[in-house]
Amino acid sequence: MQITIGKLASAGGVGVETVRYYQRRGLMATPMRSGGERWGGGIRRYGADDLRRLRFIRSAQAAGFTLDEISDLLALEESNDRARVRRLARQRIDALDRKIAQMTETRAVLARLADQCAASDTGPCPILAAFEPY
Repeated sequence: MQITIGKLASAGGVGVETVRYYQRRGLMATPMRSGGERWGGGIRRYGADDLRRLRFIRSAQAAGFTLDEISDLLALEESNDRARVRRLARQRIDALDRKIAQMTETRAVLARLADQCAASDTGPCPILAAFEPY
């Protein structure tokens, strides 16, 4: 499989600029141009390994990993350091648990404000009043 960056991006569910950003961040390699690196030297071709790596990055992002953590995961993939991978996963789980708790609390506050707003048609709306600066 030899595809252009546009087809790689499309197959990975991202835009071309996202692929280039990942390359600048060192998450993906930038292949040589088909006709050399001089001006007008041809196009870059990507293979199945590039697509697999792109999908890995996207899947890890969907799981909540930051790009720095993904960089660590990619390095660990080559070293097979499962203990470090587990530590990263547990750290991510802890961060997600904190975020879920915060969102649950925020949801409860907003639901209470919505109920208060529905209870009366007079005075300031409790939802809008809650967002007013002190």
